[in-house]
Amino acid sequence: MTYHPGILNQELIPRAEDYSLLTDLYQLTMAACYTGEGIEQRTASFELFVRKLPEGFGYLIAMGLAQALEYLEKFRFTPAHIEALQSTGIFAHVPKQFWSLLESGNFSGDVWAVPEGTAVFANQPLLRVEAPLWQAQLVETYLLNTLNYQTLIATRAARMRDVAGEKANLLEFGTRRAFSPQASLWAARAALAAGFDATSNVLAALQLGEKPSGTMAHALVMALTATEGSEDQAFAAFQQYFPNATLLIDTYDTIAAAERLALKVNSGKMKLRGVRLDSGDLVTLSKKVRSLLPDVSIVASGDLDEQEILSLKNAGAEIDSYGVGTQLVTGKPVNGVYKLVESDSIPVMKESSGKMTYPGRKQVFRSFVEGKLKTDCLGLADENHLEGLPLLQLFMHKGKQIQPPETLATIRQRTTASVASLPQQTRQLENPIPVTMIISDKLHKLTEETKKKPALVSS
Repeated sequence: MTYHPGILNQELIPRAEDYSLLTDLYQLTMAACYTGEGIEQRTASFELFVRKLPEGFGYLIAMGLAQALEYLEKFRFTPAHIEALQSTGIFAHVPKQFWSLLESGNFSGDVWAVPEGTAVFANQPLLRVEAPLWQAQLVETYLLNTLNYQTLIATRAARMRDVAGEKANLLEFGTRRAFSPQASLWAARAALAAGFDATSNVLAALQLGEKPSGTMAHALVMALTATEGSEDQAFAAFQQYFPNATLLIDTYDTIAAAERLALKVNSGKMKLRGVRLDSGDLVTLSKKVRSLLPDVSIVASGDLDEQEILSLKNAGAEIDSYGVGTQLVTGKPVNGVYKLVESDSIPVMKESSGKMTYPGRKQVFRSFVEGKLKTDCLGLADENHLEGLPLLQLFMHKGKQIQPPETLATIRQRTTASVASLPQQTRQLENPIPVTMIISDKLHKLTEETKKKPALVSS
């Protein structure tokens, strides 16, 4: 059988109805093998977690659950999907039951997860899937893609909010630098949910019920200067249509532009809400602009990250808002993994060097003292005598969501509270120290017992 392209959408922009195929090939080949061996319907539990935090990070902010649950509810294979898979020739030797399975199967499992906006650490499950083995296996790739990326963005956004402080405005400008159009939407959502005030991404903002926010580019200033005769006339033309616009003043001479604007503002000929600085010595420029335009908001942009924001603050920069793009939506990846921890109620584990996993379905129990995180204990899901609040909640039962969707405001409040509860040494940007997690006695005992059963241990 020869593969014939053209059965599916050729634009490489995934449609929701095609998301079941947005997976790695080996997920499908493993599911076919499970079917051939007659174990595809065994109940399996997989957990998604990170083995270690990205370098320089003291914590992560869990994000992406909403999109993961939406994907699972819509998970299904259409006749067109099956025809496309068959046409590749890769599955020529799989049992016929495999196609029947795909044809009739929706996701029918349970999902336990930490709520979005919750601070988590290494080896703590962000999410657990309990479902028939073939289903739990097939959804791995999409779940990792969704949670890994949004968790990265949310964590960066939370760190930026933490160093910028409550009063500063944080604006997400990363659409042109995100790795794909879909990634730009997820990045905007994760940033807003983790503490940013607005996004320049119009589609993301409108889909999320938010108002998009932005300024102008140098191109507009140069184009209108060429036709209108001067930079000041370019500013006036733009303000005619957008009276509350923030003006980009560093196309030519930043201070000269600020001085001319100050003359107009002081004489009552012009009302000015804000100016944006996108280059140069932001500390010196912002101080000078503030002295000229004391009542005008100053926005800074230009490859800013949390370290740069902190440096600007420490140097006394006069900045009210930060526009952040590249450094927010790219950077060090969150290397989440998705591992089998239980099969037909039998705990299993991996014991590879540097990649060991803990067996069994797990829960994280978090204890606080006067609002500050005291300790985390990783225990088994059925332990009920451990101190602390269980972090993982049941969000989906038998393939259906059982909790109403949360608003961005709710998630943002949880993120703020989560970060505020962390020790200062965990929040610091330089050499942060993650919270130490203890292992329950029961989980420790199960781990040692499982190690003694070679058939249940993968190397």
